[in-house]
This record gives sequence, structure tokens and C-alpha cells, in this order.
Amino acid sequence: MPPTTHAAVAATGVPARRREWYRSRTMGSNPTSQIAAHYGRPGLLDSIQAALAAAGMSRDGLRPDDLSPIDQFHTRGREATLELARLAGLTGREELLDVGGGLGGPARTLAGTLGCRVTVLDLTPEFCEVGAELTGWVGMSDRVGFRVGDALALPFTAGSFDVVWTQHSSMNIANKPRLYAEARRVLRPGGRLAIHEILAGGGGPIDFPVPWASRPELSFLVPEAELRAAIRDAGFRERIWVDVTALSLAWVEARLAAATGGPPPPGLHLVIGENMQAAFGNLRRGLAEQRLQVVEAVFD
Repeated sequence: MPPTTHAAVAATGVPARRREWYRSRTMGSNPTSQIAAHYGRPGLLDSIQAALAAAGMSRDGLRPDDLSPIDQFHTRGREATLELARLAGLTGREELLDVGGGLGGPARTLAGTLGCRVTVLDLTPEFCEVGAELTGWVGMSDRVGFRVGDALALPFTAGSFDVVWTQHSSMNIANKPRLYAEARRVLRPGGRLAIHEILAGGGGPIDFPVPWASRPELSFLVPEAELRAAIRDAGFRERIWVDVTALSLAWVEARLAAATGGPPPPGLHLVIGENMQAAFGNLRRGLAEQRLQVVEAVFD
């Protein structure tokens, strides 16, 4: 199935009359609503445009790579996206579903470098709205589309995709068996699951805030054995499992070092907000003290 187009997002994904409904949900006690509220950034598109202008960039001639400091909301950024694509053996002929794909950075990278057609599904309406705009800016709306939706009830028919892809999405999802059962349902025969996720390490509980959660009740980390079991029980066979914790720690430390001294260039602070330094500091500590683990893996 072709991805949802930019125009379709405006018409059916997050129409104006429903934005206030979504925002009203974020004021309740529903965990799903609270997670959407954690990520939602009203005015995000204006902030991105202002940051790009301050860096001497305009929408005219903007390339997907120019957005990668902002839209690759996971450890090791674009490098990790390309690395996972190599591990998954992507050829460019695949139709791919990026679950929890945020602003669409990985989707645009995969579409631009390989030619994949990608549908981004995310719980946060602002991410889908802004992601669709950014995709239009770089002329990729015919290959990358956005859909607001829940990973535990994917709004797609069975057998719709060749690859289900997640990068730093599972940490906000408590029901891992349902997550991977849904991934299995929408895959075609011979399809693949490619993940790049943060797990619970053996070093004890983490400190908050972290980039994916401002407080403990929004974070649902599991240890390696539990995640592997959930994926296996959903009907997948493990092909590749790589621990990239050390590489992720080095990347986080470099980001923290670059954040000192002078106005910041366009980057993840636009997405994370004022808690950027505290969130990345706790992420660094968690990785360094083995409270967190980062893996890349591919399953058939």
C-alpha cells in the first residue's frame, strides 16, 4: 500500500477540528494521552524554521540531511538509521512502516538513500503534522506519509508491509507482546522486523527525566531476555542482535559536550525542550552505569 500523502494527513490524519480533541485528551490521566503530551510541542514547526534560518538555511534547497540533527530522535542519529538498514538488508524495494517514527527523520533517510516507501505512525499529532510539513519541504511527500495512531492497534490491514521498523519506540509501550503481535500481523510473508531500542540494564533503576519520559510512569523498559521472548512469542525468528550501548554512550557524551558554550545549532533541544540537558545527563548516567542497554536487532 502506498504511504499516506502529505495532503491526506491534512485531510484525514490530524484535521484542524480534531486537534483540540487530541489536546484535551492529554489533560487526562490516560497513559497514552500523557505520552502524547510528553512529546507534543505546540509551535514546533516555527521553532525549527527559526533555528534553520539562524543557521543560514532556508526551505529553498533544503535537503533531508540538513534536518537530521533535529529529526533523528534516537541515539547515534542518522548513523544508527543507516546501520540498521544495512543490518536489515533493505534494498529500496520495500514498503516500510515506521512505528513511533516521530518527525520522520529515519523515514526520509530510508526513502532518500534507498528509495523505500515509508509510512510513519506516531501517537503525537504535532509530530505527524510537523513531519508532513518537513517532508514537503524536501520534496518527498510522494514517498513518505504520516498517520496518527496507536502501536497497539495499528490502523492497517494484515499483510500491508514488508518491514516494520522501530527506533526508540518501545520504551513508552508497556504491552510488549501486543506491540510485536501487531507488528507481525501487518507484515507480509517473509517480512522483517528491525528494531533499535533502549532496554533495562542490570545496574538498577534510572533517574528521570530522560528523553522518552519525564517521570517513571511513562517509561516501560524491560531487560534483554524479556524483550527477546516477547518478540519470539509473537512469531518472529531472530536473525541479528547487536549491543551498541558503548557507541550510544559515546554519542550522548559528545552531544552533551557540544551543548556547552554559545547558542545551540539546530538540534534535538527543539524537540525535547527545556529538559534537554537533564534528560541527556540522566541518559548518559544510565548508559555509563549499565542501567540502560541499547540494541539493534533484525527478526524474520
